[in-house]
Amino acid sequence: MIKQMGVVLFSLLLLMGCNDSSEKRNTELEEKLNSSIIMVSDNSTSAHYIDSFVDFKWDKAFLVQPYTTQTDLEKQLGVKFTDPSNIGTRDDIYLLIFVNENKVVQYAEIERLKTTFSLGDKEYLEPSNDIIYIER
Repeated sequence: MIKQMGVVLFSLLLLMGCNDSSEKRNTELEEKLNSSIIMVSDNSTSAHYIDSFVDFKWDKAFLVQPYTTQTDLEKQLGVKFTDPSNIGTRDDIYLLIFVNENKVVQYAEIERLKTTFSLGDKEYLEPSNDIIYIER
């Protein structure tokens, strides 16, 4: 019996380790953006260049609003991405999702902290046009 449980446990661990998911949560970016939020004065807007915060390859970055459903999220991105943050039920964060070659490579959960984030009139950011606006 113990031998069988060991085989089952080993099999489960092996399956968990074989995850094809290559996207990762970028907590360093989260900290940098959250620090930027604190510096924004009340009743003002500031612009930030996202590329100055990251050190990985990306060709598009999407800002996902609170309460975005999984279906709408994938429609916005144009690629499959299982949201680990459950943003569809949350109003305390935005997601900033980075795509490279039609694949999600990294994402960040950005705390709202009484702020509004926007990309201006853009659908998504690109390395050559990477300004995100923070309004308090």
